Amino acid sequence: MDSNTQSPIESAIQHVSESVFVGLCHIVGTSQQIAMRRDVLDITEILSNHVNNDLNSIMTSGSHREGFRLKGSDIDTMYWHNIERVIWDLSQTRYYNRQRYTLILSDCSDSPPGFSLLQLLIPWPIRTSSCFIGIAGRDIVSALVRRNGKLFISSSLYKESMCQKITPSSTPHGPCASGIHAGIEYDFAHCFASDFWAPSAASWIDRCHSWPQPRVVRDIISSGCHFVATGHKLGNHEDQEWRISFSRAEQILVYSMNHTQFLTYGLLKLILKEVINNGLGEEDKLLCSYHMKTAVFWVIQRNTVPLWCPQNLLLCLWECFKLILKWVYERVCPNFFIPQNNMFLSKIHGDKQTQLFVRLHALYEKGLISLLHSSSIWPYVLKVLHNPRLSICLDVGNLLSEFEFDSTLFNCIISQSVQGIQNLFHCVKCLRAVEQLINRPLTPYHVVTLQKHTASILPEIVFILSNMYIKTSRNKMMYIVDSLSHRLLRLTDKFGGISDIVYMAMYYYKTMRFVDALFVTEMTKVLLSYKSTLYCTTDIYTEALRGWPLTSKMRFFTRWNIYLSNCIIYINELLPEQLSSIQERQTQLVIPVVVLLYMLEIFCYRHVDTSKIQIALCYFQHLVQACIPVDLKDISWQILGICYQVTENPQAALYAYQQSLSQVSLNKIKHATLMRIQNIRQ
Repeated sequence: MDSNTQSPIESAIQHVSESVFVGLCHIVGTSQQIAMRRDVLDITEILSNHVNNDLNSIMTSGSHREGFRLKGSDIDTMYWHNIERVIWDLSQTRYYNRQRYTLILSDCSDSPPGFSLLQLLIPWPIRTSSCFIGIAGRDIVSALVRRNGKLFISSSLYKESMCQKITPSSTPHGPCASGIHAGIEYDFAHCFASDFWAPSAASWIDRCHSWPQPRVVRDIISSGCHFVATGHKLGNHEDQEWRISFSRAEQILVYSMNHTQFLTYGLLKLILKEVINNGLGEEDKLLCSYHMKTAVFWVIQRNTVPLWCPQNLLLCLWECFKLILKWVYERVCPNFFIPQNNMFLSKIHGDKQTQLFVRLHALYEKGLISLLHSSSIWPYVLKVLHNPRLSICLDVGNLLSEFEFDSTLFNCIISQSVQGIQNLFHCVKCLRAVEQLINRPLTPYHVVTLQKHTASILPEIVFILSNMYIKTSRNKMMYIVDSLSHRLLRLTDKFGGISDIVYMAMYYYKTMRFVDALFVTEMTKVLLSYKSTLYCTTDIYTEALRGWPLTSKMRFFTRWNIYLSNCIIYINELLPEQLSSIQERQTQLVIPVVVLLYMLEIFCYRHVDTSKIQIALCYFQHLVQACIPVDLKDISWQILGICYQVTENPQAALYAYQQSLSQVSLNKIKHATLMRIQNIRQ
């Protein structure tokens, strides 16, 4: 038989692989969708870190950063102070200004592989002095312990201190503070950064013959590593040890995967959740998605699969599963960067190891098909098994309609915001970063994301300037600020979407140009109505916008909620809500654009034409009752109540405030609601 001739079984496996590949493109995303998600996050993170580069840096990590949007996935974020740096030996101190940086020395001599003690390089006698606190920071001071005459930073004390300071409602989970915000689970890790590659991971560089490419290796080495606050359970100093984290390196590696490799990783995550861990209690779920990712890394680097392509998807899966089975049998899961770090050592042993191996081996004996009994994947397997002659189209570029893809893109962009903007200086820094970035090679997703962030920053500058000079008696300065504000708001209209026009109406109301504000609100309603017509069907949208660049689509045909920063006073009527939100450690109010439009309209009618107020209130109440999403009904009922209160209808206002209290509190405005109710009853 010709060696190139496939057996019927091989052909069937390839056929099923193709069907599962297409199914995963539906579930996980096409290569275009994954690239879009990554680009939006990447450019937003660059802007955030540029704004905050004097103080701290943030990095989204984990599956969300990698491009996954699977149901139940959380968002992992790492955070570190930029003036604190970890070095591996004292010779590296020459790269830093000791007056500016707090230097920390990694000491791995008495810790298990992959873990380290962190010694603060400041002598003990000045520990509590103001000089020390200024250099090292109170967070480090509160976590110091003394060993053998040296100062070490306790991971457990540091994590406890930072969790209470930044995320007081969170619960400890490994090195992270975990919680739920706006219905989304998050893990927030406070860590330390090192600009240097870990010496204990030097062997990884020598292994990189075929994968990853030399350019990727260089990027990874230059990215350094991090230290997260968790010790080894079997270490000598668990409460003081820190785990060496390669989250940035892992992100770069995942980005370098081809789409079949990435979907294999996604398929393993689904199988872990829906097959391997199905029916198990939390304490019995010994394997996690990080083990799956590690297996994919090892299989790719060992080159055990000759070609990662859609036809070989199930063979790639099988190789990864066999490796995981081998690890469980041997009770050794080597970290990809530091193989001496056995990630099973403290977790999988004794009866638990035996039970897990029996469970996995039963799946192995049943064969590849047993792994595919996942509720997500099985329908795509059955499709081919029931119709072996079914032709599978692997051209998944048209898997989503133009309408669906654009909607996903704009929702992704809207969900991101530049972190840390609190004043005019931060706004200017952000715009300078945008100016620098537009001169670099950018993808269309980078460009449209930059456009949206610019449209968000410009109104913030307008209202900051307005608050700074609103009470000045210098007419010339007021004229200059007003002229500049108009130019910035016109740029907002040029760069942003339809919703961003509402900032112009708010500015006119704030500066008591009520007729102009009403004109803008009416114009915005007309544009929103036209946009709703385009969104009636996919065909109408595609026909109307075929060939349009993304930047133009966003400008003319996107609608989103309005995000009002709690650091800025936009209009005085919403100040109590902002203060209440700040008390709950929220950074912004999220308000449906139509709610803001009706609010401004009613406020303006009080000064222009009071006869129209009642009709507007009726429309507004119907809108809040019937058309507002559940998670935004709290602020919507609240604003309706404010409108009733300022138009001297206290009973209707009281009813609206009570409705606001009964809603899911996304904006955390309960204190403001109770205060307004109390004011009415007095």
